[in-house]
Amino acid sequence: MSTRTRSSQQGVAIVVVLIFMLALSVIAAFSARSSSVGERISRNMLDQQVARQAAEAALRDAERDLLLPTGAMQTNALCQRDEARPVVASLPLFLSNCTAGQCQFQAAYYDAADYSTATSASSTGEPWWPVSKGGLWNNDWNTKPSREKGAVNCTTFTGGVPLGVFTGAPPVAGVSRQPEYLVELLRKGDHYVFRITSRGFGYSPSTQVVLQSYFRPFY
Repeated sequence: MSTRTRSSQQGVAIVVVLIFMLALSVIAAFSARSSSVGERISRNMLDQQVARQAAEAALRDAERDLLLPTGAMQTNALCQRDEARPVVASLPLFLSNCTAGQCQFQAAYYDAADYSTATSASSTGEPWWPVSKGGLWNNDWNTKPSREKGAVNCTTFTGGVPLGVFTGAPPVAGVSRQPEYLVELLRKGDHYVFRITSRGFGYSPSTQVVLQSYFRPFY
């Protein structure tokens, strides 16, 4: 075999090896990207589940709140409901600014609600909507009682009630913020029911889950 033929064969071998290495690099990069995407999806799903469980805890906490008796402070609670309980005797304390997480509105307020045009300045809507749509959660956490802030503004704060403020329920571990709830008094004549809305947060404050239930305590 001539020198020229051997050199030509060696040149082709180098090209084949380079193409093979390029193909392996592309496959490795694709596999790494797929693994990274799968990890992000799993992490997001886990975060969503954590937020949902936190919201569930807040729903149950709101029910306990509505069933509180009048009188002594609950163990580990930051604030006391005082004259706001028992709730059936204190329905007038449900106000339009959602003081201490208790809301009440006339039917016209809901009838005028329009989510498509609502803004943070809207004067009608649903209190559980996002604050950017006129919701009444009150995202100024410094104005609310909490394990970090202590028993601040117990009877005057507005918006959502952080978990355990009135019931003494233990905090949820590992979340960016403690879940909270709003309680709306819905009335039709002499009949009433409470609509509870809770929102839970995941490891990230941008991960939120909102849940609702209807509850009527019997005494």
